[in-house]
Amino acid sequence: MHIQPIEHWLFTRTDDPDAWAKRYDDADWRTVVVPHDWSVEEEFAESFSSGTGYLPGGIGWYRAHIPAGGFALREDSVVRLVFHGVYKKADVWVNGYHVGGRPSGHSRFSFDLTEILSYSHDDELVISVRVDHTDISDSRWYNGSGITRRVEIEVHDAVHLREHGTVVTTLRADAGEATIRVDQALVNSSAAPAEVHARHELTSLSTGRVHTADTQADLAAGGSATTSATIRVSDPELWSDGDPRLHRLVTTLTWPGGSAEYSEIVGIRTFRFDPDHGFSINGERRTLKGVCLHEDAGTLGTAVPAEVWLRRLLALKEMGCNAIRMAHNPHAPELYALCDALGFYVIDEAFDEWENAKNKWWQGHNVYPPRHQGYASDFTEWHERDLVAMVEAGRNRPSIIAWSIGNEIDYPNDPYASPLFDEMTGNNDANKPAAERVYDPTRPDIRRLTTIATELARIVRASDPTRPVTLAAAFPELSSRTGLLEPLDVVGYNYKEHLYEDDHRRFPAKPLLGSENSHEYPDWQAVTRNDFIAGQFLWTGIDYLGEAYGWPIHGAGAGQLTLAGFPKQTWHLRRSWWSDEPVARIVVRPHVEGETEFWSHPVSRTVDFAEAGPTEVLCFANGDAVQLSAGGAPVETAWDDEHGYWRAVVPALTGPLELEVLRDGAVIATDRIESAGEPARLDAVVWEAPEGPVALVRAAGLPAARVVQIECTLRDSRGSEARGEVLVEASVEGGELLGLENGDLADVTAYALPQRRTLDGRLIVFVLCDGPASVRLRAEGLEDALVVIE
Repeated sequence: MHIQPIEHWLFTRTDDPDAWAKRYDDADWRTVVVPHDWSVEEEFAESFSSGTGYLPGGIGWYRAHIPAGGFALREDSVVRLVFHGVYKKADVWVNGYHVGGRPSGHSRFSFDLTEILSYSHDDELVISVRVDHTDISDSRWYNGSGITRRVEIEVHDAVHLREHGTVVTTLRADAGEATIRVDQALVNSSAAPAEVHARHELTSLSTGRVHTADTQADLAAGGSATTSATIRVSDPELWSDGDPRLHRLVTTLTWPGGSAEYSEIVGIRTFRFDPDHGFSINGERRTLKGVCLHEDAGTLGTAVPAEVWLRRLLALKEMGCNAIRMAHNPHAPELYALCDALGFYVIDEAFDEWENAKNKWWQGHNVYPPRHQGYASDFTEWHERDLVAMVEAGRNRPSIIAWSIGNEIDYPNDPYASPLFDEMTGNNDANKPAAERVYDPTRPDIRRLTTIATELARIVRASDPTRPVTLAAAFPELSSRTGLLEPLDVVGYNYKEHLYEDDHRRFPAKPLLGSENSHEYPDWQAVTRNDFIAGQFLWTGIDYLGEAYGWPIHGAGAGQLTLAGFPKQTWHLRRSWWSDEPVARIVVRPHVEGETEFWSHPVSRTVDFAEAGPTEVLCFANGDAVQLSAGGAPVETAWDDEHGYWRAVVPALTGPLELEVLRDGAVIATDRIESAGEPARLDAVVWEAPEGPVALVRAAGLPAARVVQIECTLRDSRGSEARGEVLVEASVEGGELLGLENGDLADVTAYALPQRRTLDGRLIVFVLCDGPASVRLRAEGLEDALVVIE
């Protein structure tokens, strides 16, 4: 099989009904590189939807002109056009033939072009795609607009694998031996029968060890067959979060007069969700320390390059995170490949709503009236195809450990209702009108959800019987009584930790996990104190666009990382709970008498000591004791069991704050902060991934980096992080400026502009380049920073 990516397209934001035609004149369209998101190229405006980040949607057209001669086609070749995601309502024409479309913006879909190409009168293949995202209140978060994921042409021989035709299953695995089964669906599109021999080579990407197996099948002309082979691996290299060993499975098909080769990355592992002991991998118990993720990266929209995800995932890994919940839809394939390579457990999720639309906030969160656009209008017709597409695309990935069929489908009165409760409340209903919180018999009956869940679980198990089916329940108090949880293999609770112990007794055979959780320390302790809880998934790992509370706020700030991918202070706090590495971190804030709530006042490390009054000092650490000093004098600290850190109050900051973290009497980590000065220079450093992760992702087949990420930090005259902000302007020679991101969710400066203010003294600059380039960064009052990219 030969795969050719289609990266360069012509694009227009107009809607010309004749743009499907092969001969259409597109000479004045502009060139874009796919994946592409047009919404972030335009301006924020309050008239757009708060739920989707105050950015526009609309209609756009893409056209690609491809020399078909470059495919090296033979008379019996089979050609497939593959889209990994178009947001949304895509219609596709090839050489003027309407081949189909896809309403969902998150599903992989493809078309067989073999017959159409046989009618071509020239060497040019013209692909036209109309994208309709006019319903901009279709979601509770930002999804972008356009061909937001990669597009490929696949060329197969007459004898080939059916699409997603390889299924790899680890039947058993331990330290001594593993047994792998490879099932394949073969197709013979030629006019002659074929005796096909299949040879499988399973090669370790770490050591190069090879294990093989052979099988064969007789295929009638135009027929198909399935094969199954078993590979026994001695002393197997097992995949886990701590040691993500990967293998490449290469299948070579040979038959009289032809041969074909197929390759994919797999992992050898077994896992289990146990109702009493939580989650285990290869027989060893693990606690899932997870985060939920949406798809955007601020200025880049949802067309996020793999290297940008790599930087973000490595930051989450350093925090101690080992699991990702794909909220609330299938994501781009590169993200899953990175999770395979880096060692993240993944819960893949199909839907945020089923046949009835949820409330979509467009004037601010919980501001009535809502709109009801979205996937629900397509669910009845498309849910099975979209669900199967998700499972088939991911069922060979070692990272994926569960399939979620829905998120908060059972949200009370949104839209389903039940007479079992006079007042139906969810996770954030406190400010809703009273009429929206009482039983309304005209709303859809919540018992309907059990019927749908049973059908969705059946669809998943038919495509993959090896992984559990789960669901993120918003209202398990009710759903556990209406039958919604019965079709599930693993039950996910969103923000309902107080139910864990009672429900474990009520459902002793059902494994439980926190599918969506807050950042509070007691919620984490609910996991550590109950072995039967598999883990938790924080809402959320990274800030994201949309689900905004009101203009000019255009995103949600619940992440451990900002939109720019920089760690927040909560990242350091979480690291002190999750990481096995020593942690020492000092943060401060003005002392408010009687106030101890962590979330009520922001903390900082860039403080002018001379202007600071009484100061509260918080110490994030994972030792068993800490020693804090201020200006060389010891400061008494107290452990705050409600918030999970040590704290102290210093009447005045007269000198450096210094922290020592001890374990068993020995110092394991230290930290120090001094008075922060005004900005004296702008440091600009190209981010580079450590050699180990780079080797892993290259071995996994991800391409070499083309997007350079420049981390900018304001420094004072001593070289410490400065206080204050500056406006930074970027110019690029030898490459393309993709955007600047500061992570400020209140900054509605158009992303298309080459300038942005820093936030907390930081900023990131994204540059696309295929060779040497230079980036100049200017800020008033500071010397220019010049970054030379070799």
